[in-house]
Amino acid sequence: MAATASAGAGGMDGKPRTSPKSVKFLFGGLAGLSAGLLRQATYTTTRLGIYTVLFERLTGADGTPPGFLLKAVIGMTAGATGAFVGTPAEVALIRMTADGRLPADQRRGYKNVFNALIRITREEGVLTLWRGCIPTMARAVVVNAAQLASYSQSKQFLLDSGYFSDNILCHFCASMISGLVTTAASMPVDIAKTRIQNMRMIDGKPEYKNGLDVLFKVVRYEGFFSLWKGFTPYYARLGPHTVLTFIFLEQMNKAYKRLFLSG
Repeated sequence: MAATASAGAGGMDGKPRTSPKSVKFLFGGLAGLSAGLLRQATYTTTRLGIYTVLFERLTGADGTPPGFLLKAVIGMTAGATGAFVGTPAEVALIRMTADGRLPADQRRGYKNVFNALIRITREEGVLTLWRGCIPTMARAVVVNAAQLASYSQSKQFLLDSGYFSDNILCHFCASMISGLVTTAASMPVDIAKTRIQNMRMIDGKPEYKNGLDVLFKVVRYEGFFSLWKGFTPYYARLGPHTVLTFIFLEQMNKAYKRLFLSG
């Protein structure tokens, strides 16, 4: 019995075996990794770069930072531009990560983000790469107005309190506040964006008309607070992401100023 159990667990030669299900479990989470990396390389770098440049140009000659409303406008501009640039990678990312949940005969089977972009262009037309661009930009406007403006405002408030100096601890606290504000503001538009980009045609008609139609149907059939369903895990993901984003951004800005502008 022991030998049989050993053979069953490790194979006829007694060596351990890894089942296909284990491999799928371990590596299934990598689906869409290339698309996620391309999205970060396009959307995130664009929005942060534009925000930093505009923020510095609109800072007063005496070093007075822009007011909160102006910070929000700068964030909206940066977010909308970055979202437009990053939408093709976003479409590929959502399709690739959703592929495993579809029935076998409906899976698209993209190999990587570049294969996805090429096939989408060839099979559905180049404009499909910007499907859901409007709700994506709407989400980016909300997210960046909330995230970038709330971070700058929180950082300024912490520095003015006298208990913080311009260091990593201050950046960390301001980032966590920013992540909380951003989560509350962005979840409804995130739901609309994701469902539109992942929708299918039903009897020749799109599942949703627009972002407002998504929100209306969610509230009608799932309840108002379904717009914030999963708030805690969403914040658990967005909080660390926001912290790392701004800490690295602050450190890179300091390094750039020290290396290239100090002279």
